[in-house]
Amino acid sequence: MKGQWTLIIALVFALIVAIFAVINVDPVRVDYLFGEASWPLILVILGSAAMGAFAVGAAGLFRIILLQKRVRQYQKENEQLKKKLDEHFQNEDLRKQNYLKSQEQKNEDSTERTEIDAPEQKLE
Repeated sequence: MKGQWTLIIALVFALIVAIFAVINVDPVRVDYLFGEASWPLILVILGSAAMGAFAVGAAGLFRIILLQKRVRQYQKENEQLKKKLDEHFQNEDLRKQNYLKSQEQKNEDSTERTEIDAPEQKLE
């Protein structure tokens, strides 16, 4: 939706600039660093608008490149964190298995002791 509004606003702005340029067709003197020339005002207006659009586009492209670099950096960091999380879960699973084994071993030991102790109590 945001992209649609941006396109609509850009088209309205371009239409306003085009109408403004078509109305002003008189020749004007343009001074350069190395000389001067006479150009129709329509070309000066459209050229200025085109240079402005180029400047904004270049700035936007620079911003996009920086953001893509940041996204790649965050993706790498995300992958590293996922690996650490997987290792953590694997270690946690191993801890649980070891804990369960130790509990089973304790239960077996206590069962054996009860069986061994039980006949002695009966003899007394």
